[in-house]
Amino acid sequence: MPGTGIRSLKIENIVASGSIADSIDLAEVSSRIENCMLNKKRFPGAVFRLENPKVVSLIFSSGRVVLTGLREREALDEALAKIVCSLKEAGVAVHSHPSVAITNIVCSYDIGRSINLNRLVVALNMENIEYEPEQFPGLVLRLKDPKIVALLFSSGKIILTGGKNLDEIRRGVAMLEQTLEKVS
Repeated sequence: MPGTGIRSLKIENIVASGSIADSIDLAEVSSRIENCMLNKKRFPGAVFRLENPKVVSLIFSSGRVVLTGLREREALDEALAKIVCSLKEAGVAVHSHPSVAITNIVCSYDIGRSINLNRLVVALNMENIEYEPEQFPGLVLRLKDPKIVALLFSSGKIILTGGKNLDEIRRGVAMLEQTLEKVS
């Protein structure tokens, strides 16, 4: 039944990135901030972990940051505020209005029934589908509008990535459900 699975849409990860300063002395910051580690041999940025909200922030000397691990949009502002506050306390000249935006939302979804991936590939016969069951058990479907990548598994479980907001993800789910209804 179409539309029933939308309730199973669950955010697994939100990634946001942007600029918070003109430059950051990573060695200084990592020595002054608890849970902020720097290992230049392994990674060019500092890794700053927050527990509440649970988020990992990658901080680069260019003043750019990447936040990952968030599970709800509302936590982004709280995490960013804590990161900015910690950086200010460590002596970093942070932008008065940091420009950090969501760049990717990863969601899981259960359509509530199994999917015959072989039938789907044959029925759709589209160039935006990749399915190599010997290499990976899922079918990769690249939607153009909204620009989302969906990994479909025969169990009916779907992973959606690439959306910048939940409206895009929901539109992608609706398109998938329509497509799957036509094929079954």
